[in-house]
Amino acid sequence: MKYSTNQQTRRGRGPARRIGRSLALVLPVVLVLSGTLAVTRVNWSGDPSNSVLTASDATLSDAKPAAPRAPQDVLRDQLLTELQEKNPGVALTHLQEAVNGHPKLAGHCASIARALGRAAVRVYGPTRAQSYARPVCDTSFASGVAAAHS
Repeated sequence: MKYSTNQQTRRGRGPARRIGRSLALVLPVVLVLSGTLAVTRVNWSGDPSNSVLTASDATLSDAKPAAPRAPQDVLRDQLLTELQEKNPGVALTHLQEAVNGHPKLAGHCASIARALGRAAVRVYGPTRAQSYARPVCDTSFASGVAAAHS
């Protein structure tokens, strides 16, 4: 009888003991990591410009004016908006007109057309987006559609 009573006692403590041991191993690691992360977030330099700020801490008076945007970035954003409001065909026509009017944009034409192709897939789906493809900037629009679809 002594043997069976001893086995029941061991079974009763088994899961609780395993959980306790697991916590004893994991809890110190969690505490050390959370303490380390807390220390890295503190501004130790004393310089307020290096401090970590949340969005609510920033004020308009401290905000720096935005750097002027490159013409190709402005054009890309305008064409992406136009793609969503109208259709990819209109955006591609305006891209071709912009490149014809400003030859410096020709170097960026392929990347803009690929961005339009990827956006067209998100808005219209791959089949309908591909239907708008035309030979603007060496078919970069079509390669953007293919890249977004695969």
